[in-house]
Amino acid sequence: MELNQVTLPSTDLARSVAFYTRLGFRLIVHDPPTYARFECRPDGPTFSLHRVATVAEDCAVVVYFECEDVDATVRSLEARGVRFELPPTDQPWLWRESHLRDPDGNRLCLYHAGRNRLHPPWRIES
Repeated sequence: MELNQVTLPSTDLARSVAFYTRLGFRLIVHDPPTYARFECRPDGPTFSLHRVATVAEDCAVVVYFECEDVDATVRSLEARGVRFELPPTDQPWLWRESHLRDPDGNRLCLYHAGRNRLHPPWRIES
């Protein structure tokens, strides 16, 4: 099995479509006012938005988007008005991360892990 699609809740689809478009994702399905899907990279994983009445404030789910250069990506997005809760920070698990929220409060993380995503020094070998 492979995880290749995640759906996030949105109370305002148009606002969320604008936000994720500003982050640089390509809109590939648009069925307003209830649904939209984005491509992360050509022929790669996708994520979608589905309209809901409310979004739980205490949701613990975090969606991670990997990028080659977290610092440059954050600078570029900040120049476009995107606000981050955590600036690019080296984490003890060997990933560089920056955290933000979408307009509905969904937690997002832009990160770079490189080889350490699948092969950290503490990986369990079978």
